[in-house]
Amino acid sequence: MPGAKMATAGRGGPDSLQRRGESPRQPPLDGYGVFVYPNSFFQYEGEWKGGKKHGHGKLVFKDGSYYEGEFVDGEITGQGCRHWAWSGNTYSGQFVLGEPQGHGVMTYGAGGRYEGELCRGLREGQGVLVDPDGQVYRGSFHDNKRHGWGQMLFENGDKYEGDWIQDWRQGHGVLRCADGSTYEGQWHGDVFSGLGSLAHCSGVTYCGLWINGHPAAPATRISILGPEVLEVALGSPFTVRVQLQQDNGETAEGESGRVLRISAGVRRVQLPAHSEVSFFRADEAHLEKPIETPLGFQCLSYPLSCPASLWLGPRTATASLPSQGEPDSALDAGAVRGQADSPSHLPARAKEPPSPGDHRRAIQGCAEFADVLLGPHPPGLQPFLALDSPSQQADSKHGDSLSPAKMAPIPCSTRPDRTAVDLASELYPGEYVVMIQDVTSPPFLGHALPPAFKHLRILPGLQDQA
Repeated sequence: MPGAKMATAGRGGPDSLQRRGESPRQPPLDGYGVFVYPNSFFQYEGEWKGGKKHGHGKLVFKDGSYYEGEFVDGEITGQGCRHWAWSGNTYSGQFVLGEPQGHGVMTYGAGGRYEGELCRGLREGQGVLVDPDGQVYRGSFHDNKRHGWGQMLFENGDKYEGDWIQDWRQGHGVLRCADGSTYEGQWHGDVFSGLGSLAHCSGVTYCGLWINGHPAAPATRISILGPEVLEVALGSPFTVRVQLQQDNGETAEGESGRVLRISAGVRRVQLPAHSEVSFFRADEAHLEKPIETPLGFQCLSYPLSCPASLWLGPRTATASLPSQGEPDSALDAGAVRGQADSPSHLPARAKEPPSPGDHRRAIQGCAEFADVLLGPHPPGLQPFLALDSPSQQADSKHGDSLSPAKMAPIPCSTRPDRTAVDLASELYPGEYVVMIQDVTSPPFLGHALPPAFKHLRILPGLQDQA
């Protein structure tokens, strides 16, 4: 009988089947062996203990997927490598009961990789995720999504550091853009939302409420303060005060740093050829395109001068705003003493050189151009006026005629040491225009404010009226 048992084992036992290249019908008990499962989908080659996969081995799936690593009591547990043929993903790291769990590296077939903590196959805890575009996130994960605190480097060079909820930037965070702009404040749904401060690359700052990625109280227009028609005596300097206003007419106090440029124009008078009245006779060969104004007439560009100003950095939100009649000297003094620096929670900007005399940066929605003087007429415009009748002279004080006396063309002086009196002698009473333009570069949030116009009437000086 013992001999019969041996013969049976020799004919049909696992050892004889493996010698003939066949797979045993039962898994090996102990040691090293190969077993193909009855459904033919799995094949295991490796170490066995008590009829279970135990130790190091490789489990191959019929679709080309596989796991190679440690097994404990028949389960994939320990350190190993798993490849999924259908997705191309490969994971190398720790496993618990067949699932990636612990620390490991997942390389995605579609591109990108993750290195960090996982739970039941999902990203959970701290890790680093690189997506197919090369964008890098370092921080906290929950349920396979960015969740908690983290840092993100975007493809375009932008960097975000702050709170995340379910793959969205939400909570408090700082975005440093590749163009130099910086936003710090509240986020919701991956956009600026709530209280925050933006320091734009142009030098403009907006501090206040944001809604769905846009400032809640932005400046939408430029307003030149004062009467509808600004009347100035011939040769006298004047001051132009400007406000950046919201749609409701309120001053956009949350905005600072927008660059404004002042310029002037003279009213273009188009009269019939037989008319005896003409303010400027234009040189048609050098005549520029007339400037359209909302004042009911066109104007031609006219030179002006005003003192150069120091660049004024944005003030803090607690800085007091000067009254409407307060001169801008207080602002200049603040800039000199270094009290007009950027808000403390935003990165400090390098000091900029002095601005041209015709440029100002608005501070908390306000700007001022002091000691403005109109210059002599340009060579392309020759003043000429002929009045013959008393009625025409009377009408000239209230109509389109721009001088109360008969004049002939006067040449423009070119001396570099001309005084204000010299300039006044080359300036004529009449109808002018002051223009304020938003020349911020690059434009704040992608667009510039429309220009503002003020009707300026130059009146004859006291010496002319005597």
